[in-house]
Amino acid sequence: MWTLDELLERVSSALTAEYSGAPNGRVRDVPDRRAVRWYATTGLVDRPSAMRGRTALYERRHLLQLVAVKRLQSEGRTLSEIQAALAGVTDRKLAAIAKVPDGLLETEAAPQEAARPRFWAEPVAAPAQTPQAPAVPLNGVALSGGAVVLVPGTPTPADLADIAAAAQPLLDLLAARGLLNEREQS
Repeated sequence: MWTLDELLERVSSALTAEYSGAPNGRVRDVPDRRAVRWYATTGLVDRPSAMRGRTALYERRHLLQLVAVKRLQSEGRTLSEIQAALAGVTDRKLAAIAKVPDGLLETEAAPQEAARPRFWAEPVAAPAQTPQAPAVPLNGVALSGGAVVLVPGTPTPADLADIAAAAQPLLDLLAARGLLNEREQS
């Protein structure tokens, strides 16, 4: 795949052979970036094959289409005539019209960027279990001021009262530092 600038370099190279240019001088000999975007918008040339960020990427067929358009324009055809002539045409027929040297059609194997892991799409893995520490469910015990203490297992009502009494010095410290929700303090 090529960026738009790389594609245009190849188009220019392909048109150096057997190309007389536009007969009336009103048409550019080689399309510019704006023309390629216009051609894609109007359907004269396929839309980019892929995007890398905001960079459009083009392939062999785009090269054939652009060179074929320019060769047909050099014969005096209008864009609407060219669009009708190239609609649904195969790559083989495009290649016959475009006459692009084989060396320009080859793509260099660009180094592939390593795919970034899609961590958000993967299921959350359970923490590794060790024989010494089996998984124990945690339960939250609500305290005054909006504080919550996590405890392993499920506490009984008696445990809840004892935990609240034992946590009182911690709650006093948190309240003194303004770290509790004042509306929930009892």
